[in-house]
Amino acid sequence: MRDLPEVAAAQRRWAGVARRAAQTGAEPERVFALAHAVVARWWEQALHWEREAIWPQRLHQVAGGNAGTELERWRIVGRDTVVFPEVVAVADALLDPAMAELAWRASGGTRPRARGGDDPLCHQLGQRVDRDWLGPLIAADYGSPLSGWRNAIVRARRSSGPPGWRDDPWHLKREQQPATMAGQLRVMTAEAQAGGSGTRWRATVSAEHRFHITRLLDEAREELAQLRGVQSGTTAEVARTLLEHLSQSAELIDRAVLHTAAAAVAAGVALQDVAQWSRLPAEELAEVLAASQVDS
Repeated sequence: MRDLPEVAAAQRRWAGVARRAAQTGAEPERVFALAHAVVARWWEQALHWEREAIWPQRLHQVAGGNAGTELERWRIVGRDTVVFPEVVAVADALLDPAMAELAWRASGGTRPRARGGDDPLCHQLGQRVDRDWLGPLIAADYGSPLSGWRNAIVRARRSSGPPGWRDDPWHLKREQQPATMAGQLRVMTAEAQAGGSGTRWRATVSAEHRFHITRLLDEAREELAQLRGVQSGTTAEVARTLLEHLSQSAELIDRAVLHTAAAAVAAGVALQDVAQWSRLPAEELAEVLAASQVDS
């Protein structure tokens, strides 16, 4: 830790962030938990960030100079120490009223619109963690804890009804809580012990492929989440909104099905079994996979 002055600086900074959270009426523990979930999700995705240089260097320092062949284990046990400065920076940013205003404007305000890769909130957040290039990657990650914070901010401003937990920006869904160190170590140990008894998903499907499938599912979930409470207005308006979002969700799910099927077949699962599980004709599935029509 003595070789990581930025972590010590973040520990001192957190005291001020916690005080500011309390002053705004938010519980510091919940603010920290949400920020930690946001950054822990980035940590999992960072394996595919070509421009990420801060965390790998910091992780090797935590490991005593070089994680070497124990990289997977050190990524588990060193995560919370390595990402702590970014967690504090994100917590500080999400408490900033200016960030809430950016979220509101990016949503279209009273005239909702889909956000794009140039999302100013995500751009600003990337700058807050000293990664100017990160904004578009954050913007493309639907269904994340950051999206939950953003959606709560927007709902609270648009809603005319009584406030509830859905308008609480610090509410963290159970499924969005990051895996604990103990849980990840148990999984790693179990996978190592089962290494000779057959192939396992994480061992045979690349992290990049797994991430892409997860992202498709998250995007589909986000599309469906936007349909809550939209059944008011003219028949044409409601029908258009429902059909557009449902069609987009269906397309994303179809792509996730094909990606998952391709991963399973490549890992050695019988084509007939994959076809049965995905409810696709085996001949059609084979043609799609053979023609490499599953996009990346």
